[in-house]
Amino acid sequence: MPASLLIVDDDRDFTESAADFARCRGFQPYVAHSLEQSRQFSHLPPLDLLLLDLELPDGNGLDLLDDPAVPEHDHAVIVTGQPSVESAIQAVSKPVFDYLLKPLCPSQFEALLTQAAAAHSHGQIITARHGMIGASDPMVRVYQDIERVAPSPASVLIVGESGTGKELVARAIHDRSGRRGPFVAVNAGAVSPELLASHLFGHERGSFTGANTRHTGYFEQANGGTLFLDEITEMPLPLQVYLLRVLESGSVTRVGGTESIAIDVRIVAATNRDPQLALEAGTLREDLFYRLADYPIALPPLRERGSDIKLLAQHFLDLLNLRHGTAKRFADDTERMLARHAWPGNVRELRSAVQRAYLNSDGATVRVWPAQRRLRTPVEDPGAIVFEVGMTYAEIEREMLARTLAHFDNDRTRTAQALGVSVRTIHNQLARLRRAKDATE
Repeated sequence: MPASLLIVDDDRDFTESAADFARCRGFQPYVAHSLEQSRQFSHLPPLDLLLLDLELPDGNGLDLLDDPAVPEHDHAVIVTGQPSVESAIQAVSKPVFDYLLKPLCPSQFEALLTQAAAAHSHGQIITARHGMIGASDPMVRVYQDIERVAPSPASVLIVGESGTGKELVARAIHDRSGRRGPFVAVNAGAVSPELLASHLFGHERGSFTGANTRHTGYFEQANGGTLFLDEITEMPLPLQVYLLRVLESGSVTRVGGTESIAIDVRIVAATNRDPQLALEAGTLREDLFYRLADYPIALPPLRERGSDIKLLAQHFLDLLNLRHGTAKRFADDTERMLARHAWPGNVRELRSAVQRAYLNSDGATVRVWPAQRRLRTPVEDPGAIVFEVGMTYAEIEREMLARTLAHFDNDRTRTAQALGVSVRTIHNQLARLRRAKDATE
């Protein structure tokens, strides 16, 4: 039986296009143009997706979520051309999978259908919102932050480790902001300092060698929309001064130009560093920090998201099965293996691990070994110790003691002084290590 969806919208052009789009991707679409028409599908088996407009001729589409006459559904998605703070807040209180704005981007619709089809093929519900998979308490707080801040003009600073999904959050804020301009993303750490000013603010013809034409910068490109500044702490300090001036004045002057150009841009910035440490180190200006952090959002690392790890892994495997027409499943011990790994690369590392395991599996069973491969060995320095994420305290203590003793030519007094412990502690620890070694031999 194919996956199914019900489209409830009074815009007949939209429903026809959406139905054709879904049908081409193997779905069985049903269409209703009012609340009353949607109730005529009460006889249908559970739906995989419910696409719901808010403003209908005979009421609010959200009312259908509590209507027993509407078929059961795994995912309810709001698609509206008239977003508001009130409707967003209402949607948060309902079992809504996502809240999207018209015109619906084909890639967004494609992603929704892919997730729904994957859940249908495995008979399970994928818990997701804003394009992010997860139901843990830390992620629920992130979803709530997105809904609260998105409709406002406040600047947002997203803080989180690499691979936690900072750009996904930035896009979700833009999608729910009601802003009609584009979403433009720039990585401040990936562009050379010499070119970053031109990329951000634009330049006039002849302003520097090679500037053969006028260039419109990211600020002008994002006019009316959202500019996402990733790795903001990597921006050179002189540019931070100019960025602050642009944010305060609401206007930009191209490099080599004199004209002040008014802009209407919502700023969402992100960093994988602790902003307080960046302030103390002098790599982030304090005045710019407070201007960017009207509303800070902290993204949790994957290791703090509990059962989300299993949800995400299953989601990635479902997508691979869907893409390749297979029905592979995880080995029985997968959940235990996933839970014991620290995932320093977060969601990005998990996705790669699942894909690698999928490609390496010869049969129907996929076995994930997160720490099996090590692509790069840290450079050994006689005066330093390299610890890996996932090491136990006992392992760290043992390595520290061994390396410090070696550094001081096995002088236990000097080793004790360097480690800030007594000589007796050193003797006791060495004795414990000898006993542990003897017990294993």
